[in-house]
Amino acid sequence: MNILEKYADLLVNYCVSLQAGQKLYVQSSTLAEPLVREVYRAALRVGGIALVSLDFRDQGLILLEESGEEQLQFIDPYYKLGMTEFDAYMHIRAPFYSISPKSAPYEKQQIYSKARAPYSKIYSERTAKLELKRNLCEYPTIAHAQNAGMTLEEFSDFIYHACFLNEENPAEEWRKVSRFQQQIVDVLNTKDLIRYKGEGTDISFRVKDRIWINSDGKTNMPSGEVYTAPIEETVNGTIHFSYPSMYQGQEVEGITLWVKDGRIEKWEAKKGKALLDKIMAIEGARYFGEVAIGTNTRIQRPVKNILYDEKIGGTVHMAVGQTYYQCGGKNQSSIHWDMIADMKNGGEIFADGEKIYESGKFLFV
Repeated sequence: MNILEKYADLLVNYCVSLQAGQKLYVQSSTLAEPLVREVYRAALRVGGIALVSLDFRDQGLILLEESGEEQLQFIDPYYKLGMTEFDAYMHIRAPFYSISPKSAPYEKQQIYSKARAPYSKIYSERTAKLELKRNLCEYPTIAHAQNAGMTLEEFSDFIYHACFLNEENPAEEWRKVSRFQQQIVDVLNTKDLIRYKGEGTDISFRVKDRIWINSDGKTNMPSGEVYTAPIEETVNGTIHFSYPSMYQGQEVEGITLWVKDGRIEKWEAKKGKALLDKIMAIEGARYFGEVAIGTNTRIQRPVKNILYDEKIGGTVHMAVGQTYYQCGGKNQSSIHWDMIADMKNGGEIFADGEKIYESGKFLFV
């Protein structure tokens, strides 16, 4: 079994656990055709039904530039079917560019996003109810390799290492991760007041009756995090995100947020402040939908790719915007944007006044 066959086997049989008769909707780009082909093969072998949608270079940009309002509001029937009726959804990211070469008109982006908002809500509700199994993963392309400052070969190895694909039985390695993280969520699910403290950061929030999730590769591959939704109005303090964040191909660095009673009152960024201003104008974006702790020790450096950076062992992250309903969150937004803070150099986490984490490590496991 070559590396892509092993990857596809992990995605189909572990990540979304596709069963005979179940329907899988796969979204990617034409660059990922080698992996998509193996995913399609693996899905058929277990008796599943697979529908594949592949974007070509600049497809989204052309759509936004050339379309009128009616065209922008048209919903792809495959996407609609995948969100509303299918049993599993897999998004294999395989971008053409490291940074978008140009920006589409912002007003058109808003029309496009608004038209899809009802299906985004359906997606969130169905995944929360476990009616729709889902997985976000990545096929290595030059675009993200450049973002990471790596060659394509180096980035490919980085992905395969982070996913345990070089191990004899990747699925069993992820089961070990799951057992380790379950110890963490079992403790966190008994707590109420959580406080993150570190360089430029002192922020607290309550999580009583919210549910901490053990993210063990079933919804993201790779994974390695525990997360929940904070009680929205209880978030207070300041947080500085030391790692760069990417949004729609644009980079924002050195973000600091000041929060009072759940609402972001003030924000700064060393780079990309104009984009941050636009994001904060989006409905629901000035409240938090997620708080999380990264645990994947196989990822030890940021690569300007949120799928990996948010999982870095020894970091925390918070996401503005759309919440996860399965955690009990209530905030709604057309955006969900994760921002990451390093905790490895003296960072601390307190739960109900007790220190449970220091310099990137939990103190009780």
